[in-house]
Amino acid sequence: MTATETNTQTLTVVAARSWSSLLRRAGIAFVMSRLCVFAGAAVVAAQQVVQQREATDFQRPKNAISLIVKVLTSWDGAWYFRIIRDGYPKVIPPHVTFSVPEARAAFFPVFPLLARGFDFILPGGDVLAAIILNTMLGAVAIYLIGLLTRDIFGDRIAYRAMVIMAFFPGSFVLTFTYSEAALIAISAGCLLMLQRERWLLAGILAALGTATRPNGVALCAACAVAAFLAIRNDRRWSSLIAPILSPIGLIAFQSYLRVRTGEWAWIRVQREAWDEGTSFGLTALRRTADAFIHPLSSPTDIITAVSFLAMIALVVVMWKKRLPWPLVAFTAIVLALMVLPTTVTARPRFLYTAFPAFISLAAWWPEEHEEGWGATIAMCSAGLVAITGLYGVLGAIP
Repeated sequence: MTATETNTQTLTVVAARSWSSLLRRAGIAFVMSRLCVFAGAAVVAAQQVVQQREATDFQRPKNAISLIVKVLTSWDGAWYFRIIRDGYPKVIPPHVTFSVPEARAAFFPVFPLLARGFDFILPGGDVLAAIILNTMLGAVAIYLIGLLTRDIFGDRIAYRAMVIMAFFPGSFVLTFTYSEAALIAISAGCLLMLQRERWLLAGILAALGTATRPNGVALCAACAVAAFLAIRNDRRWSSLIAPILSPIGLIAFQSYLRVRTGEWAWIRVQREAWDEGTSFGLTALRRTADAFIHPLSSPTDIITAVSFLAMIALVVVMWKKRLPWPLVAFTAIVLALMVLPTTVTARPRFLYTAFPAFISLAAWWPEEHEEGWGATIAMCSAGLVAITGLYGVLGAIP
């Protein structure tokens, strides 16, 4: 073995050890961030116990586990459990509203199917299975985002990206029984495969993503852009398999509901039960303005304003620290779908799904301002506890 080969091998071993060390630190950060979520849920549990003391038949609970679990399975989580336990409806009543169980047809199938499978494997019931599943999916998502960032910017930036993804307030969805954890894990895997030109795997993951959440269609755009670049630059026609496969999940789900209910049920349920229309960003702008005109009068407006302004800041950062075009396409579609609706608009969990923006943030952050990065993570940690508590007391719409 030559001296050059020996030095190369030594450098490879050192780099591997360095990456392993950064992964361990990122793992610790992920655990600490989950403790932040549990802390926020525990505050809600304590508040509920205080309220219950006023009841004449009050009995002091043995522990807060059931109250914390109630927080983690609230809001959209309750709808997913209806799908896990009862499947999708066979009939959608006329003039359906969100107060009837058939409104669950608005929710996509990948997460409840995974949770049902996990429940079959694990003892303890579907609630425990869904919470453990989502936490595991969250860890996988952050790891895959680290690998994707490492391929583009190297180890140090990958570590930063994993830490900010662990602590950003929108990361509450990695423990709540929501479907974002599954989508982010699938999307990160898909974008990683596109970056490494593994077209078939990218297409399969994209198909899963489009069956996980509506904004999973952003993966179709990412696959199309990646294939266009591969064909334009190197005539790699095999790249077309990714965009061809990508919409299959969405088509299969909509077709399944069509056969099961006899109509295009998802579209009608979205329109009637959830009042989903398009405001082209006007709702986000109006609620952001209201948050400044009437401060503290509406927690939902404050969350909208902070999310909307954070989105603008991240877009500026993405302009300064460019990403590969497939990641840009994915992020642009996710952000557009976030601000377009007339009802639930800019939110931390939707911004969080546009995770390539956080990769840009990690890469852009100046090394000489490391103390500022620590302060940012600290503020995100506080925000993660606060937003978990706020959603737990039903004080704002997630």
